[in-house]
Amino acid sequence: MKQLYDAAHTALLQLADAISQLSNVEFCTPSLALSQATLGQHLRHTIEFFQCLEIGYPAGNVNYDQRQHDKTIEQDKTVALTTLQNLIAFVTRQPANKEMIMEVGYLQHSEETIQVATNFLRELTYNIEHAVHHMALMKIGIREVAPHVVLAQSFGVAVSTLRHQHEAIYSA
Repeated sequence: MKQLYDAAHTALLQLADAISQLSNVEFCTPSLALSQATLGQHLRHTIEFFQCLEIGYPAGNVNYDQRQHDKTIEQDKTVALTTLQNLIAFVTRQPANKEMIMEVGYLQHSEETIQVATNFLRELTYNIEHAVHHMALMKIGIREVAPHVVLAQSFGVAVSTLRHQHEAIYSA
């Protein structure tokens, strides 16, 4: 269980480190490689999934479709960094696993949702995987709009890939 908290903590810290190296202009610059999305938009999206989990935790109900789409997170790196620090504090508290319900709706023209049984650790795992995916995209955008940023080698790379790369080096 601790490894999930550690993985979430690492991803959030890596995001904070990368964002802290950007100017606010770079943070908000549309990236051609990201279909004109900004690093701030990808970060906001990632942050808001963690926020949905944190907000839903007390009642045991999470709905990722109810994200706030808070433009200040994507347009002001100081707000984004503060929000990341709050999420790091949440993960550091290592909330206990508990049964949860995830509400999700896949009908484009309807607000109807279905409820899926889940638990906190399963959703934390989902958030970690989701974050790594967006970090991989952000890495591409960072290389385009802010090539001076130094990223951890593991930034946006799944642990299974890192493990495979390590094995390939030492078995050659």
